Amino acid sequence: MLNPRRLEILRAVLAAGSINRAARNLSYSPATISQHMTALARETGLVLFEKQGRGIVATDAARDLADQAQALLADFDRLERAVADLRDGQGQHLAVACFASAAEQWMPAVVLAVRRLQPNLTVEISLNEPVDGRGRRRPDLDIRTEPAGGTEVRLDGYRRHELVVEDLVAVLPATHPLADGVEVGLGDLRDEPWVDHDIYDSPIGRIVLGACSAAGFTPRYAARLDDHRAALRLVAAGAGVTVLPRLAVPELVEGLVARPLVRPTVSRRIVVHAAEDRRRAALVACAVEQLRACAAQAPAA
Repeated sequence: MLNPRRLEILRAVLAAGSINRAARNLSYSPATISQHMTALARETGLVLFEKQGRGIVATDAARDLADQAQALLADFDRLERAVADLRDGQGQHLAVACFASAAEQWMPAVVLAVRRLQPNLTVEISLNEPVDGRGRRRPDLDIRTEPAGGTEVRLDGYRRHELVVEDLVAVLPATHPLADGVEVGLGDLRDEPWVDHDIYDSPIGRIVLGACSAAGFTPRYAARLDDHRAALRLVAAGAGVTVLPRLAVPELVEGLVARPLVRPTVSRRIVVHAAEDRRRAALVACAVEQLRACAAQAPAA
């Protein structure tokens, strides 16, 4: 059976570039590191290092093993932390995965609501967009974006709750010619430079690109990044225009305007997947109720 600590040491050796440097980083002796690598090679049946001149180099097998071990070690680390929490009597947690604008606009009220129900609770919030981030624990609540008219996604072990369908808006510099209108046709942005806030192709990015395709064009990007707040700053600086959900632009920075998109209207559906766990049923239900209250205040499509 593979020893997780030896996999961690292998990754440390590869990151440091040598056994000696890894030993200094880990406060081990080089001999101890070498013993762990020899044992790992024996456990796996792989040649992990080869001699080269007066030193050694990692094999492709070692690098592949280290890459494959990354997710496993992250899961094992979460398990160790959970065990430590339980041992210390601090095992009361609620894990939430969500996108950035939901974390900013909705999570404060959710945290207060569930902590009123259970004052010693720790709420752990991790981002699942633009990339599928992984928190310390399997989420009790997973808040996601779907295309408004698309297939309803369901997750095993979770109950799906629809929260709101909201429109997306065009965000423009206040001096832009299109800012004078009450709405913006998506096709009118065809020749504009765009600031993309979704470089990792998350659900909201796919919704925007699908709408652009329906309008007969592909955006021409002036800048691409993975933070909608930074994207707004770039738009304010005059780098281009962007399209965002209303939830992401509750208050615009000075010099920007937001206009409804038409031809076509672009919308997203926000859902929360709530874990079906009897031990946390009251907490999860409280959080879902608060999320519904927050969503009810959001501008609907």
